[in-house]
Amino acid sequence: MTTETGTDVFEEHRPVLMGVAYRMLGRVADAEDVLQEAWLRWSGAERSAVRDPRGYLVRVTTRLAVDRLRQIKARGESYVGPWLPEPLVTDFAETVPDAAERAVLADSVSLAVLVVLETLSPLERAVFVLREAFGCPYAEIAALLDRGEPAVRQLAGRARRHIEERRPRYEVDPAQRRDLTERFLAAAAGGDLEGLMSLLAPDARLVGDSGGKAKAPLRVLRSADKVGRFLVGAMQKGVPDPSVRFLEVNGGPAALVLSGGRPDSLFQLDVADGRIQAVYIMRNPDKLRSLAGA
Repeated sequence: MTTETGTDVFEEHRPVLMGVAYRMLGRVADAEDVLQEAWLRWSGAERSAVRDPRGYLVRVTTRLAVDRLRQIKARGESYVGPWLPEPLVTDFAETVPDAAERAVLADSVSLAVLVVLETLSPLERAVFVLREAFGCPYAEIAALLDRGEPAVRQLAGRARRHIEERRPRYEVDPAQRRDLTERFLAAAAGGDLEGLMSLLAPDARLVGDSGGKAKAPLRVLRSADKVGRFLVGAMQKGVPDPSVRFLEVNGGPAALVLSGGRPDSLFQLDVADGRIQAVYIMRNPDKLRSLAGA
């Protein structure tokens, strides 16, 4: 008979803890720092007195993430150009057989939702993530956050209304998104403006995140014409020794463009009614670093 060690227990729950921390912070490096701190708390705890290790670890991780988010907001760091969350490679298509559950998980880490989550207070974000992404009962969330259940329900309602008012309505069919992504890249790379315009919704948006460290629009581009012309112009300049790799990122298909084998940019599309509604381009090298071995 074997006995689980503290490391075994922590590693068993690591995927859930990473899921909480990343959804709270939208930053892989910060989420990993939170997990490291949670591990230190866990390794120093009197584990024989912990009846529910998962609950304990989720509580510690959530509180650490709330503290980290408050610190980030308090610093008021300026960011050059539009901000997108750090890409997270996911594998829901392979690991989550239930389509409904897969859709919920994919939506909870989608770029569009994480951008809106940035506008919530740390407590609102924690309640929304725990309730919507992990289905935690209100009483459990109240205990995790040391708040009364009525207060937690109020936070949840406020956060849900805020998200629903601002979350774009997009389809999550991965096959359609993959097909459109391939056609989109082919049209852009071929300088086919007319072909691009046929794929883009009239009010399509382009959000490029460079952090001021690579070339990308410093404002959100709006309208198919502006988006299409920018993409054709950018693609014509090209990248040295290019190659493309398709990945599941933040719950949906994405195209990673490499230059000499190194990540140069990541493209992901939001699709509705068979047309591209939004184009997300990640070019910040700091945020692309984690994709080097993907």
